[in-house]
Amino acid sequence: MFFHRKELIVPIEVKKPDPVFAQFMLQQFGGATGELTAGLQYWVQSFHCPKPGIREMLQDIALEEFNHLEVVGRLIEEHTRNVEKTLTEADEKTIFALRGKGPHLVDERGVSWTAAYINEGGDVVRDLRANIAAEAAARETYEILLNRAPDTGTKMALHYLLTREIAHTKMFMKALDSLGKLTDPVFGNVKPDESVNVYYHLSANGAPLRGPWNQEPEFTYIADPAKVLEQQHELTGVGKH
Repeated sequence: MFFHRKELIVPIEVKKPDPVFAQFMLQQFGGATGELTAGLQYWVQSFHCPKPGIREMLQDIALEEFNHLEVVGRLIEEHTRNVEKTLTEADEKTIFALRGKGPHLVDERGVSWTAAYINEGGDVVRDLRANIAAEAAARETYEILLNRAPDTGTKMALHYLLTREIAHTKMFMKALDSLGKLTDPVFGNVKPDESVNVYYHLSANGAPLRGPWNQEPEFTYIADPAKVLEQQHELTGVGKH
């Protein structure tokens, strides 16, 4: 059951309407990294989740994302409120000159929103990891928008939305940790073979760069994969006629 309360989750005040900036904001309304995508993604995922607590968390965050969608929509509405009367040469090139003021279900390029943006797969570990990536993409977009925002009121609202993306990331990470999967990449029913701890150095020209992603004892570092593969073929007879 849903109800709409006529109150924004964060107050907004736009003193310098800017239709060009509003077009950038469309990414967070009808774009791949936007609030509609996130809200629907987490809501759908919740029905796959066998863990009651994580299921509820996904639904709570999904509903918060719909609140954020309303904020983004209102920001776009405010930045285009006089678009019919005060069109500059730059404004005339925006989507709003053709479609009118307010948000539309497209991104900043005019590409329509699609359910293909939603990343859900039915496994709670897989979904939580996808959500961490989704929040990172949204946070990055909000930082870009924050740097372009034309007035203080818009900046304050965007800063709040950016902060909530970080908060959601922390929640998803804690949920993964509760499953013992924050740092364990393995999930599902199929166990990996022995190559799971092998790092193949496939870059040429220059000294190899080592780090925790390719160092012993966690990984076996193969400095010359082609040579190793050739030796394996000689032992097994693969490739011989």
